[in-house]
Amino acid sequence: MRAPSLLLTCLLLSATGAFAQTTAPGLWEIQNKMGGNPEMDKAMAQMQKQMANMPPAQRKQMEAMMGQNGVSIGAGGAMTVKVCITPEMAARAEMPSQTHGECTSSLVSRSGGTIKSKFSCTNPPASGEGTYTFSGDKAYTMHMVMQTMRNGKPESMTMDGQGKWLAADCGAVKPITVPAKK
Repeated sequence: MRAPSLLLTCLLLSATGAFAQTTAPGLWEIQNKMGGNPEMDKAMAQMQKQMANMPPAQRKQMEAMMGQNGVSIGAGGAMTVKVCITPEMAARAEMPSQTHGECTSSLVSRSGGTIKSKFSCTNPPASGEGTYTFSGDKAYTMHMVMQTMRNGKPESMTMDGQGKWLAADCGAVKPITVPAKK
């Protein structure tokens, strides 16, 4: 398993899993910071070093490409993604599952403004649980604990994040894809 593919899977899970609560439709900004896994920390540091060592024009092009997909990397390896939630998605108030990584997710419990969920992915193989705590319909914090296998050995990592509503208009950011219920 490669660290970047797991990172992308985790980022997508955190960006979509939080919307199982009543949320305001529109443009959301989700920030996540991975921890507890030296391999992932090393991969993030290497990615930041590679970006810093790029010629300015190439770095600008790479940042623009990530920006077109609503993704940026901040200080300390925090990743930020912008997500568009349509009024229909917000009205359903259900946890959309994402398709990258062949993952499934489910609601474990809901109490007041706190939701606990779990997920399982087959490609790359990973599983975990997350807790989302909402502050109304325009902000939340999140903590996830994930397990995976690497070279036949179990690994764990954490992801802490927060989401905040930015605007009713998503601008150029396209809505996340929510698969049809089977």
